[in-house]
Amino acid sequence: MSERTSYAVDRQGVALLRLERPEARNAIDTQMLVELLAHLAAAAADDGARVLVVSSSDQMGLSAGADVKERLDEDGKVRRMQLFADLYDAIVALPKPTVAACHGDVVGGGAEIAIACDMRVGGANLRMRFPGAALGVPVGPARLVTLCGLAAAKYLLLSSRTVGADEALRLGLVNCVAPAATTEEAALELAAAVAAHPPEAVARLKRMLHGWDDVEGRSRVEGVGQVEWARTGPGLPQPD
Repeated sequence: MSERTSYAVDRQGVALLRLERPEARNAIDTQMLVELLAHLAAAAADDGARVLVVSSSDQMGLSAGADVKERLDEDGKVRRMQLFADLYDAIVALPKPTVAACHGDVVGGGAEIAIACDMRVGGANLRMRFPGAALGVPVGPARLVTLCGLAAAKYLLLSSRTVGADEALRLGLVNCVAPAATTEEAALELAAAVAAHPPEAVARLKRMLHGWDDVEGRSRVEGVGQVEWARTGPGLPQPD
C-alpha cells in the first residue's frame, strides 16, 4: 500500500509531518495512524528535529477525522481506537514543540490532533468541529479544556458546532490566522522562530507547563475511556 503520510526535517530543525490522503479528505485509517506514530517516534529521537509541524498536502483540509469507510472487525475497531488514543498522547507528550497547520476541514480526529499540538495556525478557510456529542465518542475534554477553558470546551463539545477562523481565534483554538493557501507556510515560519531558540530551554519550559497543567495525565485517562467505549459500546459508525 502507498504511504498515507510524509515526514522530513529541514536545515533549521523544523520537522514537517504531512497527511497525504487528499482523495479521502485525509480521513484517518489504521495505516495512517501507524505511520503517524512512527513519525512521531522518529521526531522524538532525532536531535536534529527541534520543532514539529503537522500539516497536510491539501489546503482544503487537515483531516476530516476517522475514516468511517474503513471496514474493520471488532478487534480492528478497538485497535484503531487504541491507536487514536496513543496518537493523541504521543503528540501531547512529544518533548519538542508542535505546531498544527489548520487549513480547511479540521474535524473529529483531525481536530484532536490539532489541539494536542502546542500551537495552531488557522487558515482563513478553517472549519473546525468536535463531533463527539453527535457520535457519542467520549473524547475531547482532556486537551480542549487546557486549550480554551471549561466554558468554551462545553460550548464546542456539547453543541458539536462547526467554527470558522474568526470564531476559532476568539475562542483561543488557534493562535493566529493566515490566508488558506499559506497556512502551512505560516506554521513553518512560526516553527522556525521557535527552533531558533536553545532546544534545552524550550524543552524545559514545555515540561514545566505540562507539569503544572497535567494535560499529559488527563489525556492518558481520557484515552483509556475512549478505548473502553470502542470495546463495549457501539463504536464509530461502520460502512454499510
